[in-house]
Amino acid sequence: MSFKYAVALTGGIATGKSTVANIFRDFEFNIIDADKIAHIILDKNYLEVAKLFGDRYIIDNRVDRKPLGSLIFSDKEAKKALEELLHPQIYREIKRLSIEQDNLKRPYLVDIPLFFETNRYPIKRVIVVYTPKEIQLKRLIKRDNISLKDAKKRLKAQLDIEDKRLKASYLIDNSNNLKSLQHECDKVKEQILLDFKRGQ
Repeated sequence: MSFKYAVALTGGIATGKSTVANIFRDFEFNIIDADKIAHIILDKNYLEVAKLFGDRYIIDNRVDRKPLGSLIFSDKEAKKALEELLHPQIYREIKRLSIEQDNLKRPYLVDIPLFFETNRYPIKRVIVVYTPKEIQLKRLIKRDNISLKDAKKRLKAQLDIEDKRLKASYLIDNSNNLKSLQHECDKVKEQILLDFKRGQ
């Protein structure tokens, strides 16, 4: 059985999900990283990507992700075509890894940025890393060195963070400093361990 001990980790772009993942690694949680898997699968499919979007997105038999990302965020049809190519392959690999993790019989995280958007993974427990939209925009502009217009476009491509917040099993508020975030993560970790203990 897959995903039995899984907890999805998601949030909005630039809400601090990677930092939360690192904190949970320090808690000795194993983590399946959907983004890393997606990057590997994207490069494996570089010929298909070239067929779909053109050779200009390929450098040295690898996908040039930054310009492809700009295309995907501005073109719904291109986004749909790429998702149809990649998502089934990403799902199969995450499912394979989840079966390995379930054999250990302890909770682990599946880091999926678009968990709610894809609606593909049968995972019941979900951590949402939250920060208000205005902070999210500031962090995204600073992190990726992009304009406010481009930042808003990227946020619009995802489900609104307030909607994700309502869907959370566990909410981690990353509106403050790192110390506050670590405290939030610690509380959620203890709750997850307790919930799985009760469920067994």
